[in-house]
Amino acid sequence: MMHQMPWPELALKPTAIIGVAAVGGTFTPEVLRCMAELNERPIVFALSNPTTKAECSAEEAYRHTEGRALFACGSPYPPVALDGKTFVPRQGNNSYIFPGVGLGAIASGACRITDEMFMRAAHALAQLVSAADLEQGSLYPALPRIREVSAHIAAAVARVAYDNGLSARSRPADVLGQIMAQMYEPHYSRLSA
Repeated sequence: MMHQMPWPELALKPTAIIGVAAVGGTFTPEVLRCMAELNERPIVFALSNPTTKAECSAEEAYRHTEGRALFACGSPYPPVALDGKTFVPRQGNNSYIFPGVGLGAIASGACRITDEMFMRAAHALAQLVSAADLEQGSLYPALPRIREVSAHIAAAVARVAYDNGLSARSRPADVLGQIMAQMYEPHYSRLSA
């Protein structure tokens, strides 16, 4: 059911709202319904921590947009069941980008990190969001995939370094393979009592 927008003539028609001011409840039901009126898949980032300061909860975002919101949060929220469907909110966290950027710069021997590297990192992350992620209202890959995500982001960053002469090293034939070979893999031995 579509709702009438609370503001008849909007000067701006946002596709995304981003909350970072730590003012709980800022994204009211009316604001969320308006976003759903303006967008088939409204993007709602309630990034403030802790959840008491979040601009809205995951449940509110999904409920007031009829399950169409693509939601990211600053603090974790559990999955939301709505109208027989389960939505999985994911945290909008720098752990998705920065480890991969650092790994790519180190693995390639980059002499500096550029804006283009961050843009390529963002594009690599976006490519790793699956149709299943989007279907459940998630804008990020599942956190258990973080090593895979970091490897792909690192490869994207390293390619920029190699392509733009920011590395004194030769570009390997398999950039992703070279990155994965350099990733630390923690293995712990069991201690006997």
